[in-house]
Amino acid sequence: SCLSLFACGNDEEEESNKSITVFSWEDYIDLGDDETPERESSILDDFEDETGIHVNYVTFANSEEMYNELQKNPNACDLLCPSEYMIMKMMTEDMVLPFSDDFYDMDNENNYYVRNVSPYIQDRLSNLEIEGNTLDKYASCYMWGTLGIVYNPEYVSEEEASHWNLLLNQDYYRQVTIKDSVRDAYFAGSAMYYYDTLMDEDFINSEDYFEQLDSMINATDADTVNGVEEILSQAQKNVYSFETDAGKADMVTGKVVANQQWSGDAVYTLDQAEEDGLILCYSAPVEATNLWFDGWCMLKSGIDGDADKQLAAEAFVNYMAKPESAIRNMYYIGYTSSIAGVTDGLILDYIEYTFGAEEDDEEAVAYDIGYFFGEDELLVMTPEDQVNRQFGAQYPTIDIVNRSVVMAYFDKEGNERINRMWTNVRCFDLDSLFN
Repeated sequence: SCLSLFACGNDEEEESNKSITVFSWEDYIDLGDDETPERESSILDDFEDETGIHVNYVTFANSEEMYNELQKNPNACDLLCPSEYMIMKMMTEDMVLPFSDDFYDMDNENNYYVRNVSPYIQDRLSNLEIEGNTLDKYASCYMWGTLGIVYNPEYVSEEEASHWNLLLNQDYYRQVTIKDSVRDAYFAGSAMYYYDTLMDEDFINSEDYFEQLDSMINATDADTVNGVEEILSQAQKNVYSFETDAGKADMVTGKVVANQQWSGDAVYTLDQAEEDGLILCYSAPVEATNLWFDGWCMLKSGIDGDADKQLAAEAFVNYMAKPESAIRNMYYIGYTSSIAGVTDGLILDYIEYTFGAEEDDEEAVAYDIGYFFGEDELLVMTPEDQVNRQFGAQYPTIDIVNRSVVMAYFDKEGNERINRMWTNVRCFDLDSLFN
């Protein structure tokens, strides 16, 4: 069956002219290269074969690079895949289009996204609101995950790695790394700044725990920012480096013993280390973890009122949301798709194939991922060590997601305050020049 109206046409010349430009991250889809030798074609080729839509695929290192390109060339793409805070920023600037009503029609069997997205993920998106609009109307979640710590259990204990203040621990002087990213560093700094409150049992058990947690981690008032600056300045004196991508290799080679990392890159790191006979683990600290989303959204100035182009963009999003596509992309990049595949069970089959224990494994444990599939309980028997390794990184427990916070889009004043803080931490203290 055809994925969109485009796939139903018979005019080959007309089909050959249909194309969309897509901005995304580097190494974020199955390109059918040496990493997947069993397949010669990329997922982009397969999409074009099925729909007749050609994709001009352009990659960037981060959301800011994508945004900056759009400032220079406002109609440079039709569809892009930034992180949630950048989507919120673009929503406030009226840069993105809401998906069409037809995109959310559950009765259309080709609407793979709305039919297969994790109920939990969709619920979190629908509760993210900016200026009266919810994120789920403007973005479809592609990949998601947590922010945590990759660590070498030979040197760092599970207890030590379960707290963000590992970054301050002088026992590991110049042996840990932190992300060279203001938002990721600020998250860890905020969790350390509010440590006493976050670990207080009365706070944890309070009725409005989640709301207070969200408020604290996303605070940008002067006292919080100054406190976080002091903590991150201490961390700078202790860590081996602030890094963007080198942390993965530094963990594998043993240059460092712990590394602040996104869960998807953590899986890649654990896999690479395992190939060299090195066992690493992943922890989402108990104070709080960042729940992040990368999502497809349509650029208003790129689509520019062209209904066919919007249909093509939505067709691409749906193709990426097919359970088969989700599995291909997860296998290729190590990140976790938002797709639960509840309509055919294929995603669960993949999870059990990848992480399930052997039948005779007497030490296997039951790992509950029911929340992701919209069920009260769904147990997968997995080797005990997978709880703190690849399985736990890709599909965190309900306890972890219950203490997860989505970092909001900071307003202008908060953003300026945090960027100033970051300049002081990474470069020098601007205030010292005037005092």
